[in-house]
Amino acid sequence: MTTHLYILTGASRGMGLAMAEQLLTQENRLLCISRHVNPALTSSAAQRACLLEQWALDLSATEQAASRLKLWLRSLDAKQLKSVTLINNAGVIPALVPLRASDPAELALALRVGLEAPLLLTAAFLGATETMTVPRKVLNISSGLGRRPMASQAAYCAAKAGMDHFSRCLALDEAPQPNGARVCSLAPGVINTDMQLQLRSADAASFPDQAAFAQLKSAGQLASASVAAQRVLAWLARPDFGQQAVADVRGTAST
Repeated sequence: MTTHLYILTGASRGMGLAMAEQLLTQENRLLCISRHVNPALTSSAAQRACLLEQWALDLSATEQAASRLKLWLRSLDAKQLKSVTLINNAGVIPALVPLRASDPAELALALRVGLEAPLLLTAAFLGATETMTVPRKVLNISSGLGRRPMASQAAYCAAKAGMDHFSRCLALDEAPQPNGARVCSLAPGVINTDMQLQLRSADAASFPDQAAFAQLKSAGQLASASVAAQRVLAWLARPDFGQQAVADVRGTAST
């Protein structure tokens, strides 16, 4: 039986977990890479007869994670695959303080997990699947904060902006290839997750946009993780996926 292979980072909670749950079907094979294994996902996969593998990995150890992924992909029987997709979803928000007050270790972690890991995992994915003849896709989960500046969020904004731009470069790399991967860095909109809670609970004196995030919650403008996951996966399934290297589920175009 052939399957669609999905590799998903940051799948243990929030929208990542919701995406993983929605991908658990008989037609799919799923590899989840997160800091922690989610036992509920294992149970759900068994009930739905979906082949699931979970790796408990610290994505800040970028080279090790990329090497392991490359070896694993090369061990697969390509004849058993209908398509291969990498979804770079994991990210870290450091303390909500101005850069001058930031912890260097927190800044380094945010950049390793939010930018370096997607870059290295994507390189490993593309290198290991280069000779496959099935459709290949790379979906990078970006953010509106990669496209507009925000005080006290230099590292997170920089990571997402970097993700957008490396996606543009990657699309240029892949376009002339015989079976080049289709690539998109997609902003999923505002979502009711732990990350949003962190933003609206921050000290307003250190994070000037705190009130705006609190307003999003009080006005009911936050999508649930499940709804956001549906929108993202619907975008991934679009026949024109990859025509925009940088996009937004809300339909606003990016260049």
